[in-house]
Amino acid sequence: MRSYSLKAVIFQDAEKKYMVKKTKEIHRFLSYISLMTVNLDKTGLKSIINDIDLLFIDIWGVLHNGIKLYKESINVLDKLEQSKKEYILLTNAPRPNNTVINFLKNLGLDQSKCKKVSTSGEVALRYLKSKYKGLKFFHVGPPRDFDLFKSFEEFKVNNLDESDFIICTGLYDNFSENLDYYKNLLKNKIDKKMVCTNPDLVVDRGSNREFCAGSVAKIFEDLGGDVEYFGKPYPLIYTQSADIKKKNILCIGDNLNTDIKGANIQNFNSLFIMNGIHKNENNIDELKRKYDVDIDYTQKSLVW
Repeated sequence: MRSYSLKAVIFQDAEKKYMVKKTKEIHRFLSYISLMTVNLDKTGLKSIINDIDLLFIDIWGVLHNGIKLYKESINVLDKLEQSKKEYILLTNAPRPNNTVINFLKNLGLDQSKCKKVSTSGEVALRYLKSKYKGLKFFHVGPPRDFDLFKSFEEFKVNNLDESDFIICTGLYDNFSENLDYYKNLLKNKIDKKMVCTNPDLVVDRGSNREFCAGSVAKIFEDLGGDVEYFGKPYPLIYTQSADIKKKNILCIGDNLNTDIKGANIQNFNSLFIMNGIHKNENNIDELKRKYDVDIDYTQKSLVW
Protein backbone atom coordinates (compact mmCIF):
# COMPACT_ATOMS: atom_id res chain seq x y z
CA MET A 1 0.00 0.00 0.00
CA ARG A 2 2.79 2.34 0.83
CA SER A 3 4.44 1.69 -2.54
CA TYR A 4 1.14 2.33 -4.34
CA SER A 5 0.54 5.53 -2.41
CA LEU A 6 4.05 6.77 -3.14
CA LYS A 7 3.64 6.09 -6.85
CA ALA A 8 0.29 7.89 -6.82
CA VAL A 9 1.82 10.91 -5.15
CA ILE A 10 4.71 10.95 -7.62
CA PHE A 11 2.30 10.65 -10.54
CA GLN A 12 0.04 13.42 -9.21
CA ASP A 13 3.03 15.68 -8.62
CA ALA A 14 4.34 15.07 -12.13
CA GLU A 15 0.89 15.75 -13.57
CA LYS A 16 0.63 18.98 -11.59
CA LYS A 17 4.04 20.16 -12.83
CA TYR A 18 3.03 19.30 -16.39
CA MET A 19 -0.21 21.29 -16.10
CA VAL A 20 1.64 24.28 -14.61
CA LYS A 21 4.14 24.14 -17.47
CA LYS A 22 1.38 23.96 -20.11
CA THR A 23 -0.52 26.82 -18.42
CA LYS A 24 2.60 29.00 -18.53
CA GLU A 25 3.08 28.15 -22.20
CA ILE A 26 -0.54 29.08 -22.96
CA HIS A 27 -0.13 32.39 -21.10
CA ARG A 28 3.05 33.14 -23.05
CA PHE A 29 1.27 32.34 -26.30
CA LEU A 30 -1.70 34.56 -25.43
CA SER A 31 0.67 37.37 -24.44
CA TYR A 32 2.44 36.98 -27.77
CA ILE A 33 -0.88 37.13 -29.63
CA SER A 34 -1.93 40.25 -27.71
CA LEU A 35 1.32 42.01 -28.63
CA MET A 36 1.16 41.14 -32.31
CA THR A 37 1.02 44.11 -34.68
CA VAL A 38 -1.58 43.96 -37.47
CA ASN A 39 -0.95 45.71 -40.78
CA LEU A 40 -4.00 47.48 -42.26
CA ASP A 41 -2.61 48.44 -45.65
CA LYS A 42 -4.92 45.98 -47.43
CA THR A 43 -7.98 46.09 -45.19
CA GLY A 44 -7.88 49.79 -44.26
CA LEU A 45 -8.99 51.63 -41.14
CA LYS A 46 -12.58 50.66 -41.94
CA SER A 47 -11.82 47.07 -40.95
CA ILE A 48 -11.52 48.01 -37.26
CA ILE A 49 -13.61 51.18 -37.02
CA ASN A 50 -16.76 49.52 -35.68
CA ASP A 51 -14.99 48.80 -32.39
CA ILE A 52 -13.77 52.41 -31.94
CA ASP A 53 -15.65 55.19 -30.11
CA LEU A 54 -13.11 58.01 -30.30
CA LEU A 55 -10.00 58.69 -32.39
CA PHE A 56 -7.09 60.99 -31.56
CA ILE A 57 -5.49 61.74 -34.94
CA ASP A 58 -2.09 63.40 -35.25
CA ILE A 59 -1.91 66.25 -37.76
CA TRP A 60 1.67 66.81 -38.95
CA GLY A 61 2.92 63.60 -40.54
CA VAL A 62 -0.54 62.06 -40.83
CA LEU A 63 -2.79 64.71 -42.45
CA HIS A 64 -0.02 66.81 -44.02
CA ASN A 65 3.76 67.16 -44.32
CA GLY A 66 3.96 70.85 -43.49
CA ILE A 67 3.48 71.81 -47.13
CA LYS A 68 0.43 69.94 -48.47
CA LEU A 69 -2.52 67.88 -47.26
CA TYR A 70 -2.66 64.13 -47.90
CA LYS A 71 -5.83 63.45 -49.91
CA GLU A 72 -6.29 59.89 -48.63
CA SER A 73 -6.04 61.07 -45.02
CA ILE A 74 -8.65 63.79 -45.57
CA ASN A 75 -10.87 61.14 -47.14
CA VAL A 76 -10.57 59.19 -43.88
CA LEU A 77 -11.96 62.21 -42.00
CA ASP A 78 -14.90 62.32 -44.42
CA LYS A 79 -15.59 58.64 -43.85
CA LEU A 80 -15.39 59.04 -40.06
CA GLU A 81 -17.96 61.81 -40.20
CA GLN A 82 -20.23 59.70 -42.41
CA SER A 83 -19.86 56.88 -39.88
CA LYS A 84 -20.67 59.34 -37.05
CA LYS A 85 -17.38 58.60 -35.31
CA GLU A 86 -15.93 61.14 -32.89
CA TYR A 87 -12.40 62.31 -33.64
CA ILE A 88 -9.96 64.95 -32.39
CA LEU A 89 -7.10 66.36 -34.45
CA LEU A 90 -4.47 66.27 -31.74
CA THR A 91 -1.15 68.00 -32.28
CA ASN A 92 1.96 68.94 -30.34
CA ALA A 93 1.96 72.37 -31.98
CA PRO A 94 3.21 74.89 -29.38
CA ARG A 95 0.61 77.48 -30.37
CA PRO A 96 -3.07 78.22 -29.66
CA ASN A 97 -5.79 76.30 -31.51
CA ASN A 98 -6.70 79.24 -33.76
CA THR A 99 -3.17 79.56 -35.14
CA VAL A 100 -3.11 75.91 -36.25
CA ILE A 101 -6.68 76.16 -37.55
CA ASN A 102 -5.69 79.09 -39.78
CA PHE A 103 -2.64 77.17 -41.01
CA LEU A 104 -4.81 74.17 -41.93
CA LYS A 105 -7.35 76.41 -43.67
CA ASN A 106 -4.54 77.81 -45.81
CA LEU A 107 -3.59 74.25 -46.75
CA GLY A 108 -7.20 73.67 -47.84
CA LEU A 109 -8.82 71.87 -44.90
CA ASP A 110 -12.48 72.83 -44.51
CA GLN A 111 -13.85 74.67 -41.50
CA SER A 112 -15.87 71.79 -40.04
CA LYS A 113 -12.76 69.63 -39.74
CA CYS A 114 -10.64 72.50 -38.42
CA LYS A 115 -12.99 72.76 -35.44
CA LYS A 116 -11.68 69.37 -34.29
CA VAL A 117 -8.17 70.76 -33.60
CA SER A 118 -6.64 70.58 -30.12
CA THR A 119 -3.04 71.75 -29.62
CA SER A 120 -0.47 71.27 -26.88
CA GLY A 121 -0.06 75.04 -26.96
CA GLU A 122 -3.71 75.57 -26.04
CA VAL A 123 -3.47 73.17 -23.10
CA ALA A 124 -0.23 74.82 -21.95
CA LEU A 125 -1.77 78.28 -22.26
CA ARG A 126 -4.58 77.44 -19.84
CA TYR A 127 -2.02 76.06 -17.40
CA LEU A 128 0.29 79.07 -17.70
CA LYS A 129 -2.56 81.49 -17.04
CA SER A 130 -3.52 79.67 -13.86
CA LYS A 131 -0.20 78.60 -12.33
CA TYR A 132 2.27 81.22 -13.59
CA LYS A 133 0.02 84.27 -13.64
CA GLY A 134 1.98 87.49 -13.09
CA LEU A 135 5.41 85.81 -13.20
CA LYS A 136 8.22 86.94 -15.50
CA PHE A 137 9.31 84.49 -18.18
CA PHE A 138 12.09 84.05 -20.72
CA HIS A 139 11.07 82.68 -24.12
CA VAL A 140 13.10 80.12 -26.07
CA GLY A 141 11.64 79.81 -29.56
CA PRO A 142 10.95 81.68 -32.81
CA PRO A 143 8.95 84.94 -33.07
CA ARG A 144 6.12 83.13 -34.85
CA ASP A 145 5.24 81.51 -31.51
CA PHE A 146 4.67 84.84 -29.74
CA ASP A 147 0.89 84.42 -30.08
CA LEU A 148 1.05 81.76 -27.36
CA PHE A 149 1.65 84.38 -24.68
CA LYS A 150 0.10 87.44 -26.36
CA SER A 151 -2.36 87.88 -23.49
CA PHE A 152 0.46 88.19 -20.94
CA GLU A 153 3.39 89.37 -23.08
CA GLU A 154 4.10 92.24 -20.67
CA PHE A 155 5.75 89.66 -18.39
CA LYS A 156 8.26 88.56 -21.05
CA VAL A 157 11.87 89.53 -20.24
CA ASN A 158 14.91 89.48 -22.51
CA ASN A 159 17.38 88.65 -19.76
CA LEU A 160 17.26 85.03 -18.64
CA ASP A 161 18.59 85.94 -15.19
CA GLU A 162 15.58 88.22 -14.58
CA SER A 163 13.01 85.53 -15.35
CA ASP A 164 11.02 83.40 -12.91
CA PHE A 165 10.67 80.55 -15.40
CA ILE A 166 11.32 79.58 -19.04
CA ILE A 167 8.79 78.93 -21.82
CA CYS A 168 10.22 76.76 -24.60
CA THR A 169 8.20 76.57 -27.82
CA GLY A 170 11.02 75.68 -30.19
CA LEU A 171 14.37 76.93 -31.45
CA TYR A 172 15.50 80.41 -32.43
CA ASP A 173 15.52 80.98 -36.19
CA ASN A 174 19.23 81.85 -36.09
CA PHE A 175 20.09 78.69 -34.14
CA SER A 176 17.64 76.16 -35.57
CA GLU A 177 20.32 73.54 -36.25
CA ASN A 178 22.81 74.18 -33.45
CA LEU A 179 21.78 72.39 -30.25
CA ASP A 180 25.10 73.26 -28.58
CA TYR A 181 23.92 76.87 -28.46
CA TYR A 182 21.12 75.88 -26.08
CA LYS A 183 23.44 73.84 -23.91
CA ASN A 184 25.59 76.93 -23.39
CA LEU A 185 22.56 79.18 -22.93
CA LEU A 186 20.95 77.03 -20.24
CA LYS A 187 23.82 75.31 -18.45
CA ASN A 188 23.87 77.69 -15.47
CA LYS A 189 20.10 78.26 -15.32
CA ILE A 190 18.83 74.90 -14.08
CA ASP A 191 17.43 76.51 -10.92
CA LYS A 192 14.56 77.78 -13.10
CA LYS A 193 11.67 75.59 -14.25
CA MET A 194 11.04 75.14 -17.96
CA VAL A 195 7.59 74.77 -19.51
CA CYS A 196 7.85 72.90 -22.84
CA THR A 197 4.84 73.27 -25.12
CA ASN A 198 5.93 70.70 -27.71
CA PRO A 199 7.55 67.42 -26.55
CA ASP A 200 8.42 66.41 -30.13
CA LEU A 201 12.16 66.07 -30.75
CA VAL A 202 12.04 66.52 -34.53
CA VAL A 203 9.55 67.06 -37.34
CA ASP A 204 9.75 66.70 -41.13
CA ARG A 205 8.78 69.75 -43.17
CA GLY A 206 8.52 68.26 -46.63
CA SER A 207 11.86 66.50 -47.09
CA ASN A 208 13.67 68.61 -44.47
CA ARG A 209 14.03 67.47 -40.84
CA GLU A 210 13.83 70.17 -38.15
CA PHE A 211 14.44 70.15 -34.40
CA CYS A 212 11.49 70.87 -32.10
CA ALA A 213 11.12 72.22 -28.56
CA GLY A 214 11.47 68.72 -27.10
CA SER A 215 15.11 68.63 -28.21
CA VAL A 216 15.86 71.80 -26.23
CA ALA A 217 13.92 70.53 -23.22
CA LYS A 218 15.88 67.27 -23.30
CA ILE A 219 19.14 69.26 -23.17
CA PHE A 220 17.81 71.20 -20.18
CA GLU A 221 16.89 67.94 -18.41
CA ASP A 222 20.28 66.43 -19.19
CA LEU A 223 21.85 69.47 -17.55
CA GLY A 224 19.78 68.74 -14.43
CA GLY A 225 16.88 71.12 -15.05
CA ASP A 226 13.18 70.47 -14.34
CA VAL A 227 10.75 70.47 -17.29
CA GLU A 228 6.95 70.49 -17.36
CA TYR A 229 5.75 69.04 -20.67
CA PHE A 230 2.46 69.74 -22.42
CA GLY A 231 1.43 67.50 -25.28
CA LYS A 232 1.63 63.86 -26.26
CA PRO A 233 2.55 61.46 -24.64
CA TYR A 234 1.57 63.21 -21.38
CA PRO A 235 -1.97 62.57 -20.05
CA LEU A 236 -3.31 66.12 -19.73
CA ILE A 237 -3.65 66.78 -23.45
CA TYR A 238 -6.04 63.82 -23.83
CA THR A 239 -8.28 64.64 -20.88
CA GLN A 240 -8.36 68.35 -21.83
CA SER A 241 -9.25 67.59 -25.45
CA ALA A 242 -12.16 65.13 -25.12
CA ASP A 243 -14.28 63.09 -22.75
CA ILE A 244 -12.38 59.80 -22.68
CA LYS A 245 -14.38 57.97 -20.01
CA LYS A 246 -15.73 54.54 -20.92
CA LYS A 247 -14.66 54.81 -24.55
CA ASN A 248 -12.67 52.52 -26.79
CA ILE A 249 -10.02 54.90 -28.13
CA LEU A 250 -7.61 54.70 -31.06
CA CYS A 251 -4.57 56.98 -31.37
CA ILE A 252 -3.22 57.50 -34.89
CA GLY A 253 0.21 58.99 -35.42
CA ASP A 254 3.66 58.74 -37.00
CA ASN A 255 5.77 59.43 -33.90
CA LEU A 256 6.60 56.51 -31.62
CA ASN A 257 7.90 58.75 -28.82
CA THR A 258 4.71 60.82 -28.61
CA ASP A 259 1.71 59.41 -30.51
CA ILE A 260 2.26 55.71 -29.83
CA LYS A 261 3.91 56.10 -26.43
CA GLY A 262 0.97 58.28 -25.41
CA ALA A 263 -1.47 55.57 -26.48
CA ASN A 264 0.46 53.01 -24.44
CA ILE A 265 0.52 55.20 -21.31
CA GLN A 266 -3.23 55.83 -21.54
CA ASN A 267 -3.95 52.19 -22.41
CA PHE A 268 -5.49 53.22 -25.76
CA ASN A 269 -5.23 51.32 -29.04
CA SER A 270 -2.64 52.60 -31.51
CA LEU A 271 -2.24 52.88 -35.27
CA PHE A 272 1.30 53.71 -36.34
CA ILE A 273 1.72 55.56 -39.67
CA MET A 274 5.03 54.29 -41.02
CA ASN A 275 5.63 56.79 -43.82
CA GLY A 276 6.28 59.65 -41.40
CA ILE A 277 9.04 60.59 -38.98
CA HIS A 278 10.28 56.97 -38.82
CA LYS A 279 10.06 56.31 -42.58
CA ASN A 280 13.68 55.17 -42.72
CA GLU A 281 13.14 52.57 -39.99
CA ASN A 282 11.13 49.67 -41.40
CA ASN A 283 11.44 46.73 -39.00
CA ILE A 284 8.45 46.83 -36.65
CA ASP A 285 9.90 44.43 -34.09
CA GLU A 286 13.11 46.44 -33.89
CA LEU A 287 11.15 49.68 -33.59
CA LYS A 288 9.09 48.31 -30.71
CA ARG A 289 12.22 47.29 -28.86
CA LYS A 290 14.15 50.47 -29.63
CA TYR A 291 11.38 52.85 -28.52
CA ASP A 292 9.88 50.53 -25.89
CA VAL A 293 6.34 50.68 -27.27
CA ASP A 294 3.51 48.34 -28.18
CA ILE A 295 1.96 48.90 -31.61
CA ASP A 296 -1.49 47.47 -32.34
CA TYR A 297 -1.84 48.42 -36.01
CA THR A 298 0.27 49.86 -38.81
CA GLN A 299 -0.34 51.52 -42.15
CA LYS A 300 2.13 53.03 -44.57
CA SER A 301 -0.17 56.05 -44.87
CA LEU A 302 -3.58 56.67 -43.36
CA VAL A 303 -6.25 55.19 -45.65
CA TRP A 304 -9.86 54.20 -45.13
